Amino acid sequence: MEVKVKMATLSRVKIVRVTKALAAAGAYAAGDVLSENATTGTSWTFSGCARDNGRGGRIVNSYVQSETTNLTPRLVLYLFNATPTSALNDNVANTAIIHADLTKKVATIAFGAMSENGGDSEAYVSPVELMPKTFICAATDTSLYGVLVTLDAVTQTATDDMTVVLEIEQE
Repeated sequence: MEVKVKMATLSRVKIVRVTKALAAAGAYAAGDVLSENATTGTSWTFSGCARDNGRGGRIVNSYVQSETTNLTPRLVLYLFNATPTSALNDNVANTAIIHADLTKKVATIAFGAMSENGGDSEAYVSPVELMPKTFICAATDTSLYGVLVTLDAVTQTATDDMTVVLEIEQE
């Protein structure tokens, strides 16, 4: 008897990094947004997550790295397929996710506590977090848009970089 094996085609893997110099000159309270400007903050825009407009994929891994050393907060990233209307300014109380953004929400990624890696501080997806996260971009877009929030009070050095990385298998 002959057995035929169909080989699965590997998805295209893409790593998308977004770096922001965080604005806060002082401490963040638990539940504050992490962004680049206290009055004109923007979402964390992950460009090219999908191969084509309206397509999607799976986020298979994610991590955060901060230029500031000795940070230990837990962070959460709310992801949307369009810019959310929730608070985006740095060092303000988080409002994500609000009802107006429910149809845009594609994933929530919880990171374990940050720790120093011999230089910068970094955090990976917590062990209890389920991966992968499936997403579909908006019909006219290939990007995902995020709101990064600290779950713990923390003092990040002003203008130090924070980088969020998404490892994606595109459909």
